[in-house]
Amino acid sequence: MDNQAILETVVKAADERRAHDIVVLNIERLSVMGRYFVIMDADSDRQVKAIANNIIDKLEEQHVKVDHVEGKDQANWILIEAGEVIIHVFKQETREFYNLEKLWADAQVEDISAWIDED
Repeated sequence: MDNQAILETVVKAADERRAHDIVVLNIERLSVMGRYFVIMDADSDRQVKAIANNIIDKLEEQHVKVDHVEGKDQANWILIEAGEVIIHVFKQETREFYNLEKLWADAQVEDISAWIDED
C-alpha cells in the first residue's frame, strides 16, 4: 500500500472516531524519519485511545504493518508509526503544549478535505 492510501486510511479512521483538527504535514524534505506526520487531538483519554485503536485496526485490515505504538497507557499522546507515515493522536491540551505544527512550520500542509466527513 502506498503512502497516499495509508494517509487516506488513517484520516478516515480518525474522522470516524471524531478526531479534532486533523492535519497532515509533508516532512519529506525536512527529515529522514518519515514522509508524513498526521496530527490530531481529542477531548479525553478515552477518545484518544479510541481514535488510536481505530487507526491501528483499519491499517491492519488493509495489511499495513504498524511498526511501533507508544503512549497507549497514558493516552495523552499516542504515537503510531506505519512506515513513512507517523501518526500523533493527542489529548487537546497536550497538542497545544507541544505544538508540532509550529515546530514543523516549514512542512507543506496536505489537503485532506476529500477524506473528512463534514457532518
